[in-house]
Amino acid sequence: MKLEDIMTTRVVTLEMDDTLEVVKEIFENTRFHHLPITEDGKLRGIISDRDFARHISPFISTLSERTQDVNTLKKKVHQIMSRDIITASKETTIPEAAQILLKTNVSCLPVVSDEGTLEGIVTMRDLLRALLKDHLETLKECKGGFMT
Repeated sequence: MKLEDIMTTRVVTLEMDDTLEVVKEIFENTRFHHLPITEDGKLRGIISDRDFARHISPFISTLSERTQDVNTLKKKVHQIMSRDIITASKETTIPEAAQILLKTNVSCLPVVSDEGTLEGIVTMRDLLRALLKDHLETLKECKGGFMT
């Protein structure tokens, strides 16, 4: 199996000048943990929920919140996004992608075309689900007498 078989193709992306307030809303209202940043259709960066948490005030949405805390949400995504992005292609196999994630210590792989256009995204959870499914199918075949 390849990444094109399991990748999410409907990806929510942000633009370089979107604010961290937009990021906050998305992370609070969805189950996303990564937001790709694009410019003219090309992948330029990515923000994880961990990146976001490191760059905003810990007092946001608390009784201790001050104006300067709220102002951290006015930063633009290009100010905090990771620019050195580890990517893969649709042709990358699932075991190859798992090795990339483990070796680089990242938790998602944006899937891009040769031109750098974002085509999808695969997370560690997607890979684990696919590997487990494949493993269970192999076990069923073994128990069914297909393998010796």
